[in-house]
Amino acid sequence: MPAATENIITVKDLVKKFGSFVANDHLTFEVKRGEIFGFLGANGAGKTTAIKILCGLSYPTSGKMSVAGFDIYTQREKVKKNIGYMSQRFSLYDDLTVYENIRFYGGIYGLRRKEIDTRTHALMQRLGFESARDKLIRDIPLGWKQKLAFSVAILHNPKIVFLDEPTGGVDPITRRQFWDMIYEAAHEGITVFVTTHYMDEAEYCDRVSIMVDGRIAALDTPDNLKKQFGTFSMNEVFIKLARA
Repeated sequence: MPAATENIITVKDLVKKFGSFVANDHLTFEVKRGEIFGFLGANGAGKTTAIKILCGLSYPTSGKMSVAGFDIYTQREKVKKNIGYMSQRFSLYDDLTVYENIRFYGGIYGLRRKEIDTRTHALMQRLGFESARDKLIRDIPLGWKQKLAFSVAILHNPKIVFLDEPTGGVDPITRRQFWDMIYEAAHEGITVFVTTHYMDEAEYCDRVSIMVDGRIAALDTPDNLKKQFGTFSMNEVFIKLARA
């Protein structure tokens, strides 16, 4: 993590209700610039709901939030221009080619044609995807899709990239390669906000938040959390909190 301590995400008392159901129950946390921040929890814990709010895709019920220096209530469009987003469920268009997907997202992110040309060429070379240039997304391996989706999410050099379970379903080697890409992005100053079901991946984060039933049950570095709960792995920490 860079030495800078500036907060790039600030959340205070975030509440999100769907009728009488409370998905996010007074969440309060901060994320530092250039940090890899793990946002963990079981299915239904409220992770994706909070991410959608921080991305400007959903309104909170109450609370104060700032993302990349912009207010989540009044400056949602500015928030969207300064972030990238990748989801396990949907990130690329299956009926477009690799090349077409990169250029399509470059346009969505507001890049000029010359920038799109330059960055598309550089991205294809860096990933070694030249031979797959004209293949439809549906015809390339899942691991390739995930690497491409992440690269596309940061094509416009955002201040923050939100990754919602980005490594789901891929093999361990590809997951390790994917995390190498995350480290590289963080080294370049991009803040990474990531959710995952793989507790070994929590070890790769600078700090980890663990949600239980819509609340943050623990937040600290992986080493400090293991010491606090007297365990040898983040998986054991997670199990203790979930059972409690």
